[in-house]
Amino acid sequence: METQAIRFFYRGKVHEVTGEATTRTVLQYTREDLHCTGTKEGCAEGDCGACTVVIGELADDGNVALRAVNACIQFLPTLDGKALFTVEDLRHADGTLHPVQQALVDCHASQCGFCTPGFVMSLWAMYLNRPVEAGCPSRREIDDVLSGNLCRCTGYRPIVDAAQKMYDLPRHEFDRKALAEQLKALQRGDTLSYEHDGHVFHAPRTLAELGRLRAAYPDARILAGSTDVGLWVTKQFRDLKHLIYIGQVAELREISEGPNGIYIGAGALLNDAFDALVNHYPDLAELRQRFASFPIRNAGTLGGNVANGSPIGDSMPALIVLGTRIVLHREGVVREMPLEDFYIAYQKNALEAGEFVQGIRVPLPASAQRFRTYKLAKRFDQDISAVCAAFAVELDGDTVRSARIAFGGMAATPKRGSAIEAALNGQPWTEATVRAAMAALPTAYQPLSDMRATSTYRLAGAQNLLYRFFLETRNDAPLAAHEVNAFANV
Repeated sequence: METQAIRFFYRGKVHEVTGEATTRTVLQYTREDLHCTGTKEGCAEGDCGACTVVIGELADDGNVALRAVNACIQFLPTLDGKALFTVEDLRHADGTLHPVQQALVDCHASQCGFCTPGFVMSLWAMYLNRPVEAGCPSRREIDDVLSGNLCRCTGYRPIVDAAQKMYDLPRHEFDRKALAEQLKALQRGDTLSYEHDGHVFHAPRTLAELGRLRAAYPDARILAGSTDVGLWVTKQFRDLKHLIYIGQVAELREISEGPNGIYIGAGALLNDAFDALVNHYPDLAELRQRFASFPIRNAGTLGGNVANGSPIGDSMPALIVLGTRIVLHREGVVREMPLEDFYIAYQKNALEAGEFVQGIRVPLPASAQRFRTYKLAKRFDQDISAVCAAFAVELDGDTVRSARIAFGGMAATPKRGSAIEAALNGQPWTEATVRAAMAALPTAYQPLSDMRATSTYRLAGAQNLLYRFFLETRNDAPLAAHEVNAFANV
């Protein structure tokens, strides 16, 4: 195979790269080859945020999307056709600091400084993407943007102060139109085929070409946001011979609404996908905020989370109880199935050879449906669930007409609780009924003990979450959010 050069825009010019490993990370290349060492390596798994950079990408509407992501788990070939910005880009030509940097200085928001470049880049992305007329962001908005940046010595109060103060300083504009023109010149009309040392990276641009490549190379690894696969390389040192990257396929980024519900393509970013879902299911807002971190949601895809099928993947319980169907594709042939039927066993799914996930279809809310999802974890932000629960009931007066319940972290796959549903269906929506359903929970799930929680804690937590759901949705004096959620007023 004749290899093509990776082309991306960085520090005012186009960089062409050949001769680098297909799984070399953006962080490694930035520090070791470009010698721009402001960006740091802390965890090498997308948790600490010291490596945060901003990626500029030409959106489908011709405008430039700017997103903060973790450079430590992004593979270098995924930069093709994009722009890379690091902390070195922010200082003005005359040597003065950008308002983001100046605010951090003024607020004494850095001690050792190791994490500071990552904070700078996350705040810079917020600065660029927040309209001037929106004014200063709230504490919750700042916390959300900085959820992927950890600091161990400064403390977050002065950093948050700087996040607010930077809007008081003279505005510094960014020329998105000029960047859009530069990126247009980098766009390919066909698939990127990059090879090094027997390792292959393909980046198709159409659904049809993706289907052809997948059929030709059924053993290739599908790559979306690198938020899981990236760790296979940086932590497990796995040798990935062939990658097919779906991030350039416009059809897979589709998010639309119609009579059949909300369609979310497998390449739609988590932040964009959750925006569409929360618009119809407001009770998903907290799960959205607690799902990984902001930079991870800027890179990872909902389709990737679903395809991965981890028993602790937070999206699946909610999607399952909402009646989501998964759309599978193989060389132009499309089939659908209920999402809960997609998971066969631990790390095993119903994909056939040459098939890939094209998207998911989430029904619109039913008028009589009461829905909640909850996450139990040791931290509020950026933590893996011990238990993730989702509940949906439809009532006919005081009677449960239909109940759908699913848990993550309680079995080898995300799993519906059929025994619990059976205890609820056709029964009055009362405490006695819910207590009986709680008693049925150990027959539906036999969770394991691990570093996140014991089996006893998981069972008790799952039962109590069902009871909390009842308290919030009962017909007689339902409890408000601030009465059951310690974080409701944060």
